[in-house]
Amino acid sequence: MSVLQALDVGLGALVLAVAVWTILAREAFAAVVGYVAYGLLLSIVWVRLFAVDVALTEAAIGSGVTGVLLIGAAARLREAERSTVEEQLSAPWRILAGILCAVVAAALAAVVLLLPDPAPTLAPAAAEHLAATGLGNPITAVLIAYRSFDTMLEKVVLVLAVIGVWSLAPDHLWGGAPGAPRAGRPEGALAFLAQMLAPLGVLIGIHIFWVGADEPGGAFEGGAILAAMWMIVIMARLVEAPQINSLWLRMTLIAGPMVFMAIGAAGVLAAGSFLAYPSGFAKPLILFIEAFMTLTIAAILPMLVAGPPTRAPRP
Repeated sequence: MSVLQALDVGLGALVLAVAVWTILAREAFAAVVGYVAYGLLLSIVWVRLFAVDVALTEAAIGSGVTGVLLIGAAARLREAERSTVEEQLSAPWRILAGILCAVVAAALAAVVLLLPDPAPTLAPAAAEHLAATGLGNPITAVLIAYRSFDTMLEKVVLVLAVIGVWSLAPDHLWGGAPGAPRAGRPEGALAFLAQMLAPLGVLIGIHIFWVGADEPGGAFEGGAILAAMWMIVIMARLVEAPQINSLWLRMTLIAGPMVFMAIGAAGVLAAGSFLAYPSGFAKPLILFIEAFMTLTIAAILPMLVAGPPTRAPRP
């Protein structure tokens, strides 16, 4: 067994061990920590599978933003956990749940192991028409050209998710800002980290977006990194989360889907169908769409983490 094979076996065993530990954890906070660690390990697995785009998304969304959301939820539920008696399922129900989980796991394993060799794939068809898009990254081509309608709807779903979170606020707080106000004197260590890390992270996020046309990266990965930098600055209390009635915030939230739909509608006249790109203009139009999608993602994710407004709007 080579060193890389031993590394892969050890990584796989560690992923399974962390997954089991996360499931068996008694406290919500411990389970969240296990989940974040599990997501980071999965990022390494995707790198080993040469799926760098998926690895970037998993690290940024799977363990990053989702981890922050779950940590916040666990902190809010901690008092409730202490004040209520944990209800335990009876032994027969636990056995039945375990059997059902085992059956589902076995079915998924069978589907993967019984695939024909070579497995069915649309990769050759995607690669055949890659040159027409002008892109070097087939992942970006698939997301923005081949399944562009799905990608556009994903951003619409994110906007609806933010609206759903905001709707949890009481009526008298509607239009206000989420989170705590800016501190008079932010904590030194955290403020220093935010001031040092945020500028570097912004450059990395813009770079990841820009190279996504030809290399691993793209709007979602770049936008997630930019969102993480904004969240760090907000958590350091260097700035406040914006009021949800801010015009610039609302325009940023809908910029990605609106530009996507506008260019898609223009494709009816210029290329004969919705979300089609005129010959020779595919790459610049795709980059234009991705630029606005990056801004939308960078605004949506921090707003999801910040939650509903907790302060009344300022006049």
